[in-house]
Amino acid sequence: MEQKSISLKYHLKFLILSALGIFFFMTPITYGGETSIPVAVLANELLAFLGDFAVILIVLIISISAILSVIAHFVHQNDSSKFSKDTLAGTLFNVGPVWITIRVLGMVFAILTYFQIGWEGIYSADTGGMLLDVLLTFLLTVFLFAGLLLPLLLSFGLLELIGALFAKIMRPVFKLPGRSTVDNLTSWFGDGTVGVLLTNQQYEQGYYTKREAAVIGTTFSVVSITFTITIIQQVGLMHMFLPLYGTIFVAGLVAALIMPRIPPLSRIPDETYTGEKNKLDESIPSNYNTFTWGYRQAVTRAEKSPGITGYMKAASKNILDMWVGVLPIVMAVGTLGLIVAEMTPFFTWIGTPFVPLLELMQVPEAQAAAETILIGFTDMFLPALMIESVGNEMTRFIVAALSVVQLIYLSEVGGVLLASNIPINFRRLVAIFLLRTAITLPVIVLMAHLIF
Repeated sequence: MEQKSISLKYHLKFLILSALGIFFFMTPITYGGETSIPVAVLANELLAFLGDFAVILIVLIISISAILSVIAHFVHQNDSSKFSKDTLAGTLFNVGPVWITIRVLGMVFAILTYFQIGWEGIYSADTGGMLLDVLLTFLLTVFLFAGLLLPLLLSFGLLELIGALFAKIMRPVFKLPGRSTVDNLTSWFGDGTVGVLLTNQQYEQGYYTKREAAVIGTTFSVVSITFTITIIQQVGLMHMFLPLYGTIFVAGLVAALIMPRIPPLSRIPDETYTGEKNKLDESIPSNYNTFTWGYRQAVTRAEKSPGITGYMKAASKNILDMWVGVLPIVMAVGTLGLIVAEMTPFFTWIGTPFVPLLELMQVPEAQAAAETILIGFTDMFLPALMIESVGNEMTRFIVAALSVVQLIYLSEVGGVLLASNIPINFRRLVAIFLLRTAITLPVIVLMAHLIF
């Protein structure tokens, strides 16, 4: 069928705006004598401008998130038309009881830490104080610029082009349909939870089988560039952004090749959620090749993309989603994890079996590294927080990379997976986390020895 021609302005829209997205999120630059990427530079400059006010903003955001979530829960129970899921307020605040509890706990921890009242174990400089004054302040600003600029990557055709180019690779290499590349890249550029939600939606609509949805959700809903920047910043290795991100990519690729081919993922049946025939059609029209079809889809997406008002709406929603949804979780789960890490020998005990292994791999300061290996299942920021004071760069490099490629952490991606219809239960989640750790740790250590 003859396709209508598309105006030159939409070709330029795709090319220019996508190039800007690549620049902000993927282009290393030198700033202040250090190597970074533009979105991190913007975040740091705004943080310096805000000063102490950044902490006040965080406490306010976390408190508003918790209070409105409680209100939304009871209001929606009495009147289902209010705070419905198809509204922005409903999306932000109408969450389940578990997430409400976590948000309220995050508020309590934030207030106690800000005013330094109650038990010192909550607000000390090694627990809540570190989170509120260091990590969350950077998240506040990096989420602002990431949310504002992410539509450049997501909304103007770049994902459509890349998805088409990878269509013939995904099926034989990863046992997945080509369109899953879009879900994967959405996680990479945006957020792992968004990737899980997209995958769940496609699964419910019959485009993915149970196995495909489970593989995508646990193997390809990767930690976003935004979160990775935060971790790299936390461990003081922004000057090594490219080799560290390259190591994460290689280790993640190895895991992606192996995980779909072994239990528990390989044993999940290839059945659709609806029980109907798979709706997926990956054929390319006869008058196109892979690139020209991908480019056509990209320009078509640019043609349908929103104007400046729609762009700002999408960007604002991105920012609010991350501020309201993620900041309280990091404060709650992170504080609890750090209290356990600082006040008890728990992670020393469970990390002890890894010490001989890390020593065999010639990892410096193996004891400190071993204590971080399993804590990432709780929250992916905790390993970076625990290892940042270690002097050896190679050790910080290994822990930072591992915390990203472990992927399954309960404070976000893991929790969303358990709440979705994707066939992943807690037992499978634990097994997948342990397998990813076992597969990627040797790859990361090998890469670190090559780099250092």
